Amino acid sequence: MNNFDQEIAYEAARKRVKKLKGFYIHLLVYLVVNVMIIYANYTYSKNNASLFEFRNFSTAFWWGIGLVAHGLNVFTIDLIFGKEWEKRKIRELMNSEKEKNDFV
Repeated sequence: MNNFDQEIAYEAARKRVKKLKGFYIHLLVYLVVNVMIIYANYTYSKNNASLFEFRNFSTAFWWGIGLVAHGLNVFTIDLIFGKEWEKRKIRELMNSEKEKNDFV
């Protein structure tokens, strides 16, 4: 593996770690905020009100859908601009640069 291949591999690994870190931060914020919301709903609800109503968990539900989408993007598929698209675009740009340099 030459130096250029090592740089590409390193950059790919760095991007992957950045995506993982972003997901884990998103997950942590999701958990902390939703625990606080549920605790506040439990603490400040009237005595006869049920904690298990949709309005108490609606933030967690809708945000959870976004979190699942984020997780799918990080751990399984890249929906729009995936790895293959990146590789193809990198090859196109490198070939374009090479043709420019060879021409001059």
